[in-house]
Amino acid sequence: MSETQDQKSFFKRHWEGYKEFWAERFSFLENYSKVLYPEKPLPHWDSSVVEEFIASDPVHGPTLKTAREAAQFGAAGAVVGAVTTAGYCWKYSRSAHGAALAFGFGAVTGSCFGLEIANHWFQLYRLDTMAAQVKFYEWLQNRA
Repeated sequence: MSETQDQKSFFKRHWEGYKEFWAERFSFLENYSKVLYPEKPLPHWDSSVVEEFIASDPVHGPTLKTAREAAQFGAAGAVVGAVTTAGYCWKYSRSAHGAALAFGFGAVTGSCFGLEIANHWFQLYRLDTMAAQVKFYEWLQNRA
């Protein structure tokens, strides 16, 4: 037996409204559901497989190559941010837990700054990097 609108509680009625509202706003996620929740797991890949895809796809290959180069900026930024903030914290406070927290915060902040620099350096705002990664995942599934 299903509940009628009058029998549902105030919170349940509003919760269902919010679910519908946000489901409409995030409907684009359904496009990526086959990548996020594949029927079978993706096979293992390494840089040689990625290079093979870059060479085989003239449209999405260069975009994926640029996105991979941008990820190196993020990794470098994370290392620089983590080491410098932890170093400053250790220098001025000699607190191990503070230095550990500063290390984590510096890594996150440095990664964000590094990726933002890469975004402008490589002009990633002009490219659809998500589509290139989805095409790579599809190519990887079809290859197996």
